[in-house]
Formats: sequence, structure tokens, C-alpha cells
Amino acid sequence: MPYLQLDGLTKRFGDFLAVDRVTLDLERGQILALLGPSGSGKTTTLRLLAGFETPDAGRIIVDGEDVTRTAPVGRRFGMVFQHYALFPHLDVGENVAFGLESLGIRGSELTRRVSEALGQVDLAGFEDRRVTELSGGQQQRVALARALAPQPRVLLLDEPLSNLDPSLRERTRREIRAVINRMGITTVIVTHEQEEAFDLGDRVAVLRAGRVEQEGAPDDLYGAPVNAFVAGFVGRASAVPAEVIGTGADGTRVRIEGGEWLVQEPWPPAGSPASDGSLQAMLMVRPEALRFTKLAPGVLAGTVVERRFTGALAFYTLETDGGIPLEVSARPDAARIGERIGLAPADRGVHLFRGDGE
Repeated sequence: MPYLQLDGLTKRFGDFLAVDRVTLDLERGQILALLGPSGSGKTTTLRLLAGFETPDAGRIIVDGEDVTRTAPVGRRFGMVFQHYALFPHLDVGENVAFGLESLGIRGSELTRRVSEALGQVDLAGFEDRRVTELSGGQQQRVALARALAPQPRVLLLDEPLSNLDPSLRERTRREIRAVINRMGITTVIVTHEQEEAFDLGDRVAVLRAGRVEQEGAPDDLYGAPVNAFVAGFVGRASAVPAEVIGTGADGTRVRIEGGEWLVQEPWPPAGSPASDGSLQAMLMVRPEALRFTKLAPGVLAGTVVERRFTGALAFYTLETDGGIPLEVSARPDAARIGERIGLAPADRGVHLFRGDGE
């Protein structure tokens, strides 16, 4: 049996369906990242887990125990909030001790647990520091230590890095991952940042309008998205309308305005009904899935309109003769702005969906 189960969780606020039958399983010690745009239901799902909201339907089970109607304190879950929720008038040790004191822990045991929690986040000896004297990353680790001190069964993180600058965010992300792995604590993290979800999550659930669109390992979500929304939200991808003109053992031949491509995916897409006989398709094309080629009859052509240098690679934005914008990653010297050049698909990274993106 999975260690943590979300079974058909549903939550409405008036007429608004915030969480729609969310079902997810998590093994002991795994990290699940809830990823999605604003309004997708990820934070409400986390609040249901924490007990701050009560579901209209569904169950939450941890280690075989149904905690759906259990008060937050009785669930033994640790929570790290987006804005840390540290008390500025208390020092670091007092902040970490706050949750322990509410459980009745006092004296030498309290001192030991505070010291142990700070050591787990590499802040040993910081007990007497003022919170206002710490960097943003250190404050985040104090909040993490406070959540870990009561030895929770599950750790919940709500956008924990959103207030940090990019360089500090990356370092703090590595530190958080190291702490969670070292302790082996089952964790659910909410984020709208794909890189953060991929870096922290053993598994990632992509939410849209309160529903789980796809859940799985980061590699699976990136390499085999179930629809155009997931393909566009998980990583970079250009949407290209197309028409299917032929199928065979070698793939599907599609016509794009201005050229034709052979795509290494079957038509209709796996698990997708084709009862209407429609041949309208949608391609979601990763930047690394395109390569520049010579201009020739039948080859899709485009004009380079933008170039962004990123170091070893550059990202080129091209506009095809049919007016379709495409992004291509290639060597920094591969093309020049204003140049007309051919485009061909690589073996992987071009995803084929029905015309409605499903």
C-alpha cells in the first residue's frame, strides 16, 4: 500500500471547482511536486493535505490511517509556508522551538530537539541569531528546521523558493533536496517552476483547472506528454497546426503550411479516439527537436527573427513562410538574424496530438 494516498479529493468554493477528483499515490520517502499555473488547484490540494481545508469528497490516507477529518495538529504533518512565517521578535532557536512547545516538549529535550533540527539544515550554532540577521536562504532553512523538529510523517512545502533571487534559489533548492533525502521524509511540494519541480521531485503531477493532467517521473513528462498543455507547460515547445497526409511503419507524414514533415509517432495518438476521421493535428515541437538544413523544394523554410545567446547554445526564433513562430536551439554561430533557412525535425521531441491538443 502507498504511504500517502490522495483518493478522489474534491473541493468547491461556491460555484468554483478548485480541486477536481485528484488521486495521487506516494511511497514512503518519495518527493512529489505539484506543478501547474496559477489557479490550477495545487495550493488548495496542499491545504487539503495539511488540514487547513476540508474536502467536499475524497480521502487522505497516510500510513494506512484515514486523516481526512483529522485536525492539522493530529496529522503530524510539517508545513513550510511560502513566506516562511517566522517570528521576527524571536531568535532562531525560539522559532524552531515554537512547534515543539505546542506539543508540550520542555527543558533539555526541547534544547536537544532544536539543536538537532538546526543541525539537519546545516545551521548548527545559530540558536541565538536574530531572524532579521539571516539571508533569505538561511531564513528558509530555519522554516524547514521548524517544520522538521516535531518529526512529522509528511513534509509539505508551499512555493518555498519563490521569494529568493535566482542564484540563491538554485543553491537553496540543492540544500533542501539534500536534507529531505538525508532524512528520507515523504514530501509534497507546490511550485509553478518546472525546473524546481524536476530538480526536487521524484515524481511530478501537472495540474490544470483542478485536475491532474499527467503524473509521473520528470523524464516521462518531458519525453512523453499526454497532451499539448503538458508539452507546453513542461519545458519549452512551439505549437504547430498540421494536417495528416499519410501513415506508415516509419511514422506519420504531416503537412505544415510551407512544407512536410515525417513525425516518429503514430496517428491517431495512442489512446486517442479517431471516430470522427479527422486528420487535423497539433504538433508540439521542442527547440532541441529541430535542426537547420538547406533550402529545397518541400522543406519547411523560415526566417530568423530573434537570437538569444545562452552560452554553449543559442535559442533562435524563426517565422515560417506560413507565419508560424518556431524556436530552435543550436550552436551560437548556426544562423544570423534575417537569414532564411530550412527546418527539419530530429528523431525525438516532436509530439503529435489531435487538432484540439489532446
